[in-house]
Amino acid sequence: MIPSFFSVFFLSLIAISNGVLVSRHLQRLSTESSKYLTKDELWFDQTLDHFSPYDHRKFSQRYYEFLDNFHIPDGPIFLKICGESACNGISNDYINVLAKKFGAAVVSLEHRYYGKSSPFKSLTTENLKYLSSKQALFDLAAFRQYYQESMNVKLNRSNVDNPWFVFGISYPGALSAWFRLKFPHLTCGSIASSAVVRAIYNFTEFDKQVGESAGPECKSVLQEITHLVDEKLASNSEETKAIFDAAELKIDDDFLYFLADAAVTAFQYGNPDILCDPLIEAKKNGEDLVNAYATYVKENFVKDFGVNVETYNQEHLKNTSVEGDTADRLWWFQVCTEVAYFQVAPTNDSVRSSRVDTSYHLNLCKNVFGNGIYPDVDGTNLYYGGTDIAGSKIVFTNGSQDPWRHASKQTSSTDMPSYIITCHNCGHGTDMRGCPQSPLVPEGDAKNCSSHDAVLKVRKEMVENMDLWLSQCHVPSGRRSSI
Repeated sequence: MIPSFFSVFFLSLIAISNGVLVSRHLQRLSTESSKYLTKDELWFDQTLDHFSPYDHRKFSQRYYEFLDNFHIPDGPIFLKICGESACNGISNDYINVLAKKFGAAVVSLEHRYYGKSSPFKSLTTENLKYLSSKQALFDLAAFRQYYQESMNVKLNRSNVDNPWFVFGISYPGALSAWFRLKFPHLTCGSIASSAVVRAIYNFTEFDKQVGESAGPECKSVLQEITHLVDEKLASNSEETKAIFDAAELKIDDDFLYFLADAAVTAFQYGNPDILCDPLIEAKKNGEDLVNAYATYVKENFVKDFGVNVETYNQEHLKNTSVEGDTADRLWWFQVCTEVAYFQVAPTNDSVRSSRVDTSYHLNLCKNVFGNGIYPDVDGTNLYYGGTDIAGSKIVFTNGSQDPWRHASKQTSSTDMPSYIITCHNCGHGTDMRGCPQSPLVPEGDAKNCSSHDAVLKVRKEMVENMDLWLSQCHVPSGRRSSI
């Protein structure tokens, strides 16, 4: 039996151009395999400094491709942007549903410096100077061109572009919007899910939203816990930290930031009842609230959600090794140089401790990276436009309970619709991840969202915009996509 063109194309595309497929052990079946569409690594030689005509250094950047749904030869290519962590594959969220619908290939490029895509063998502050959203956007543009040209070679054609569409959630959501803004000729449009496009110096709205998402009763209990912890910390710091298994956090304010983040996670990722129900019950029963919160922190935040306490340790953030989990240091560098997002306590009615203030964040930046490191928030917003972004064909989506939505574009403007998905457990990236947003729900299934219809309504709007914008993209004569 002679192999079909479809089969031959897929086999050849695995080793596209200079990409090298890394052999992997067979993935575990069941839940582990359902988390990713693929974990097969490919590599691309990327330019280190896109802004210097004299620096020709390169580094190896990891990427992935998933071709099972691709309509040859002119189906769209979905570029799923990876962000501030190691990119270990293409996650199986709602993008797989969209790829099936539109007959799309899905490719994903690891963000420079993160995971296995480090240009240097040491992450000193000096070596981090090429870590920025601006460089990352040019990475995406260069990769997009490389991948398209490689596909053209495989299809024995030249000067042809498939329709491209970019996707991202959170910081990658911002990159998705910014990519469309800066390189409109390279993509038909953008999905910017929970896209934090506005750099913010003192992000007080973040804590305020935590309180709103908690509701009056849970918020009151959380505030009481904060007050009790502050008192305990002042009288016996070591003993208080030991209650939470966080004795390694020698700096008290690091510990308080850790406790604040523990609460945030429940609302940000669609698990509010796991936090609030036990605390409200403990309050009604006259139980020790600090111990009740410690149980949540240890069992849910650390054990189930998988947070490592050392993430909040400034000594850990000083580690310049490229081995192990480097994402904490790398993201803090971007925070301390570009976007800030300082999650400070509001002057009144805060949920988090008042000690988590501007000085804490600035001192962290200085302590970890040295003198002269300061977030250029004004420069970042001037460059991209913040929530006044002057782009087109970008869909913005946000979950009603997500504290990060206040750094996103929440009002529609010409050719840039914005949707708020409103429900009890609609948080960060609900449109792409479903509910809860973590742990991953295969294909972003929305059945567990408290308002299933709210998610489906926004997804319908997303698809309609994608359908329109993809149809408006230029494709070669005689090769019009079936979408």
